Amino acid sequence: MITGDQLLIKQINKSIVLNTIRKKGIISRADLANITGLNKSTISSLVDELIKDGFVEEEGPGESKGGRKPIMLMINSLAGCVVGIDLDVNYILVILTDILANILWQKRINLKIGESKEDIISKMLELIDEAIKNSPNTVKGILGIGIGVPGITDYKRGVVLKAPNLNWENVELKKMVEERFNLKVYIDNEANTGAIGEKWFGGGRNAKNFVYVSAGIGIGTGIIINNELYRGSGGLAGQMGHMTIDINDHMCSCGNRGCWENYASEKSLFQFIKERLEAGQEDDFLSGENIDSLDINDIAGYAELGSQLAIDAINEISKNLSVGIVNIVNTFNPDLVLIGNTLSGIGDMLIDAVKQYVKEKCLVSRYNDVAIEISKLGMLERAIGAATLVISEVFSYPGL
Repeated sequence: MITGDQLLIKQINKSIVLNTIRKKGIISRADLANITGLNKSTISSLVDELIKDGFVEEEGPGESKGGRKPIMLMINSLAGCVVGIDLDVNYILVILTDILANILWQKRINLKIGESKEDIISKMLELIDEAIKNSPNTVKGILGIGIGVPGITDYKRGVVLKAPNLNWENVELKKMVEERFNLKVYIDNEANTGAIGEKWFGGGRNAKNFVYVSAGIGIGTGIIINNELYRGSGGLAGQMGHMTIDINDHMCSCGNRGCWENYASEKSLFQFIKERLEAGQEDDFLSGENIDSLDINDIAGYAELGSQLAIDAINEISKNLSVGIVNIVNTFNPDLVLIGNTLSGIGDMLIDAVKQYVKEKCLVSRYNDVAIEISKLGMLERAIGAATLVISEVFSYPGL
């Protein structure tokens, strides 16, 4: 009779084997045994089950070190598909991936600031339905749906507790989506999904401790400590966009005054430009433009062409972003800070200014180097991270 403990150990070993194959890309049974420390008969049994489950496939013979050529193993990326959603204040991005986060289909639609909760959710459900209809035939079908939301979430219950920039409160999003599609649904803060995506598939793969800064309409952070997402006691950690920079300044959408995102977000960059133009500053490129119709890429392009106002705005926001990053580095002493979301589209102008400011102002970085980089996954990072909420479950509990 197999006891519960034995089943648990088997499940853990199965996950270890599957993740080792994923990390190595292609590997033999013998090398799996050497790396995992499991005996060859256990490896053979677990691999046979993973092949039967559809998660692993035999690639063919590898190089021989003497004797018979080993049969090489790899992940069957099309064991199933996953839907990942980056729900932001002014857009929805939905992707369909395989279990290695390779994108099979994607679609993005823009939202108007202030759209109703009902309209936004309706549009998101339509996009999910479209993603599912575009999925290929796979062994397991659609394995689940992951959603990143710009706000405080109860990730266990799948409830959006508060999303200030969407004006949402206590929205049972997981329940709504599960009832519509009858699939497993995972909800998390979008900065957490960005950090998870970077850890599994992006620039954070080799960093044990790093902080992902999602700098868009607002600012959020996803914190990886000892290779794990840090959630805090109630699962709400990472709301550093709402740390106070100036207690006497204007009100933030969260109800506090002087929050970091009031100074260093996409929203604050455009506010800077509008205020300068309204004060009478002339600019060869931006004077007369409808600022509300522009995006970050437009501003970065004007700056490259020599727009002094665009350059001033980028310098101001870069400095303000740096203030928060100095606090992050002094607090967490990470190996790496990754900057993502729309502000990352500014590129070198932003990152060079941040690096210089941190070098000059950060106490911890004087004694311990910290790498500061733009996200490797670009604007797909949070959608990929949302998909990874599902993918990580698959690799933790294969076959269940």
